[in-house]
Amino acid sequence: MDPFTKSIFLFCGGKSDRIKILMWEGDGFVLLYKRLESGRFRWPRNPAEVKPISWKQFTWLMQGLDIEQPTAIKLVNPGKIY
Repeated sequence: MDPFTKSIFLFCGGKSDRIKILMWEGDGFVLLYKRLESGRFRWPRNPAEVKPISWKQFTWLMQGLDIEQPTAIKLVNPGKIY
């Protein structure tokens, strides 16, 4: 992936209690760091589990929640009615 796009890249340490966020702002990179005082981030354990996430899922991740919330209302693509 191109790090100079409007994307953020997330990196998690081995203990899963720290996360680094890297994003490009046009004139340089921004690096954010978050360390949980208790608990762990729900993080992929192998390359097959890595996937893009939405901003809502990112918020859940930062709150220590699983990015797949079973009770969340799923977004519907207009024109696709099931």
